[in-house]
Amino acid sequence: MIHELKRYQAHPGKADALRARFVAVTVPIFARLGITVRHYWTCPQEADCLYYLVEFTDEAARSAAWAAFAADDEWKAAKAASEKDGPLLASQTTVLLHPQSFSAPR
Repeated sequence: MIHELKRYQAHPGKADALRARFVAVTVPIFARLGITVRHYWTCPQEADCLYYLVEFTDEAARSAAWAAFAADDEWKAAKAASEKDGPLLASQTTVLLHPQSFSAPR
């Protein structure tokens, strides 16, 4: 199993719009494409950030899932519509997490 810890930093004043787009658009598209998100978080010390943990069976599944998401027409249209007044996302980081042999079994 491969996990990605994603951190999205919204442009100032756009965190609510970014989270709203996740709820209304991104989460359903992820579900339709089979992208498994284990959890979403916010952090009181980083009000403009959204964190989430994604799970993939292997690197091939990860690559295919993100390629499908990037090519998705519904996503492209929703992103464009939500960014008429400028981009919501200032930056994003991804940390790939690989389990270790001493990790607790699920």
